Amino acid sequence: MNAMTVRNSMLQLVTRAQDLGVTLLLWAYFTLGFVIGFAPLYVWVAVTRRGRLARETGYQQINHRFYRGFFWLAKTLMPGYRWRISADLLTLQGAVLVCNHISYLDPLALMSIYPRHKTIVKGGLFSIPIFGRMLDWSGYIPSDGEGRRGEILFNQMETMGAFLAAGGILFIFPEGTRSRDGRLGDFNPGAFKIARNHGVPLHVLTIKNTAQMFKPGSFSFNSRGSAVISLDLAGTIGPQAKGHTHSSREMAGLARRLMQQNEL
Repeated sequence: MNAMTVRNSMLQLVTRAQDLGVTLLLWAYFTLGFVIGFAPLYVWVAVTRRGRLARETGYQQINHRFYRGFFWLAKTLMPGYRWRISADLLTLQGAVLVCNHISYLDPLALMSIYPRHKTIVKGGLFSIPIFGRMLDWSGYIPSDGEGRRGEILFNQMETMGAFLAAGGILFIFPEGTRSRDGRLGDFNPGAFKIARNHGVPLHVLTIKNTAQMFKPGSFSFNSRGSAVISLDLAGTIGPQAKGHTHSSREMAGLARRLMQQNEL
């Protein structure tokens, strides 16, 4: 084994050790940080706020702060990644957002931006003890209506109009799952039906390079990587647009074209 081979092997070991260390710190924030720092806030909201909608808002705000803290830590531990969030995203209210999906980090990033938010979550997660209850309490929506999830889904759809009218943000990844190669998959029409039925704007977002930081199928973060992670508003389809008569299918087609034009 020559010196170059030994050096490369050592560099790989150092890189893996750094990735593992960063990953363990971030997962520690997810577990211990939540139990110690944020779980008591859930109890405080449950005790002090009256009514389901008021408690949902409180839980969403807690989740928002939790994920802001997570990304602050991620930025500190992985300075090679720069984040660029379009300023016009920060002012959106009372709307449905659709976005491409390339990493597990995508929904967490959107939660960190919007204090009052809802999203669709894989149905099976609602069956996890305690965690599933927290999803329900936070007003998140199961992706299917099997068993008890049917009641949760029905209740969320019943109150969606009030949530949006109060300025809430519903964000959905219409592909339903992460893209492994960055190309857009088929769109589920659900998000477009909700926006159309409630007469609210549908904003089309694009997210880039989160998969560089946390690749699909990987346990560890790529802590030594370097990229610009960006979130941009690709366009809006909504009541303020002239001739808002699009069907859900037409809205999905428009959203796809807007995403593609933004150089996914």
